[in-house]
Amino acid sequence: MLEINKKRYKKTMEFFRQNKTWFLSLEIIYKWLPLVIFIAYPIMLVCVWMFMSEKLLKVLFVPAGVFVLVTALRKLINEQRPYEKYEVPSLFNKTTVGKSMPSRHTASAFIISMAVMYVRFDTGITFLLISALIGASRVFAGVHYVRDVLAGAGISIFCGIVFFF
Repeated sequence: MLEINKKRYKKTMEFFRQNKTWFLSLEIIYKWLPLVIFIAYPIMLVCVWMFMSEKLLKVLFVPAGVFVLVTALRKLINEQRPYEKYEVPSLFNKTTVGKSMPSRHTASAFIISMAVMYVRFDTGITFLLISALIGASRVFAGVHYVRDVLAGAGISIFCGIVFFF
């Protein structure tokens, strides 16, 4: 069951609002883990440029292509977000209207992780785990459905396998 219903959504939001430790943990994952990935990516690009220049074009253009593809799909599909559909505020005051499917944060994190895996496999596995946490945080924060996150991850993993491996 990939669809969250109103009752489950409200219950999840209520749980995090009433449990400060869980709320803080989710907030750290939701707000700070994407920064880890998105700061590491340009650092990796510089390292690849300096030491593995033959891989530079792939690690630069494949993530950019996935970002453009996911952005276009979001506009085309223009699916409501859970907080819109159920008229319950998201945990972190997100107010974007529509463009829920697929999750761009999740897709970006996963394709960057696939690029890291292409450059250094063991580090890429760690990045994939971080990406999974980022995706889960989007659902628990009430800004995406499970299907949005799975679609974003799936697109990126598929493109990563096709273009990097």
